[in-house]
Amino acid sequence: MTDASVSGDSVAQSTRDESAVNLRSNRDATTSTSACQSSGREEGGGADANQNDPPTESAVSKLGIFQQRAKRLGEKYGLVIEPSDSLRLTPNETAHRVDKPIRMRIRRTCHQCNTTFSARRECSKCRHVRCDKCPQFPPRKAEPDRLAGLEEPEPAVKASREDPSVAADVCWRHQRVQRKRASKTGGQDLVHRRPRQRVRRMCHECETLFGSGSKNCAFCGHVRCTDCPRDPPKKGKYPFGYPGDAFGPATEAHFECNACETLYPLEAVDGTPCQNCGLQKSAAAPRAAPRKIQPLPDLDLAATIAATSERLRTSSS
Repeated sequence: MTDASVSGDSVAQSTRDESAVNLRSNRDATTSTSACQSSGREEGGGADANQNDPPTESAVSKLGIFQQRAKRLGEKYGLVIEPSDSLRLTPNETAHRVDKPIRMRIRRTCHQCNTTFSARRECSKCRHVRCDKCPQFPPRKAEPDRLAGLEEPEPAVKASREDPSVAADVCWRHQRVQRKRASKTGGQDLVHRRPRQRVRRMCHECETLFGSGSKNCAFCGHVRCTDCPRDPPKKGKYPFGYPGDAFGPATEAHFECNACETLYPLEAVDGTPCQNCGLQKSAAAPRAAPRKIQPLPDLDLAATIAATSERLRTSSS
């Protein structure tokens, strides 16, 4: 007899021995599980909350089971099992396994003779009927110990439970929620930010861009004025210059009232009354500094809206 045949026979014998051991252990586990279930039903509890869940059946590859057994035999006995010794199993062959939830096994001991109870309520040695004095393992928790293990609720939650009519109001509108997206390259997450417009100012004398936060041209030294163009322009909000600019020679002068700082019309002469307070324009009227101007209301648009609302009111009545 060759060494290969001896190795194959020993592997087959070890596989059969392990299968028998697994079958015997499964039978014992099934018996003990059924006994524990019967004991739990008699006690009126003891099993966990998942005991009513139906067992799930799954298909397991026989080749994977054989490889796991071969690995355990190799670690235990030092055997080297080749893939050719896999008893001609194919990956398509499967075995059905039933997955059962984990349950807590409770053991009760007779307090007279210290004998473990079986599935029956009567002691097999002294014929004592199981009572409340017979201890159990794991021991049953007392009510104070069970309540001590619970977490203390927050004060707001506790107050709302005691008085449901008064509950803490949490407003999330003032909190900034940061939106993120995973990077495609696996780096740092991408954070969403609002788009910002980049404003550029150019010197009107040498056409050089002003530096960030600078009011003096780096090439000719010119002080930024109202004639220096802005990109993008905003002549609607800043009709006679942008804040912080000096007065340019090509910019038309706008004057304002001394009392209420209301702008006079562009072609206003001395003696023109203010549209707000009625103060007449004089030579002492200051020149308006560049600032943001609120647009004047459109009278034609207001008249159109008033006529439309009046027509709707008449038709509804």
